[in-house]
Amino acid sequence: MTDKPKKKPSRQQVFTLLVEVGRSPDDGLPGDATGAALMCYASGVDEAEAVRETVAILKQADLSPLDVSGYGTLDERLAEGHDISDEEKELMQRALDENSVIVAQMTPFYDKA
Repeated sequence: MTDKPKKKPSRQQVFTLLVEVGRSPDDGLPGDATGAALMCYASGVDEAEAVRETVAILKQADLSPLDVSGYGTLDERLAEGHDISDEEKELMQRALDENSVIVAQMTPFYDKA
């Protein structure tokens, strides 16, 4: 009889991050955009790790992260009264299951001058 060691529960959590990016060559943003905001769901043992992983992945994708704002975990957001759709929860679960960063939405910025 072989007893498999019990798998430790994951300490990973998913954090909601808003990342502002500037322009760089080959970033894939519309030509007349001045930058963009990316809504991301990122897994990590803490928010700092989630931010580091997100910034590293965005840099690999030829984006130029300028600023990251953290909005917490699903539980923290629910406690603050955020309205979170089922689709958003599914994306968060995917980020957790895949131990990854999911870019859920990209909003380009345009200079209105």
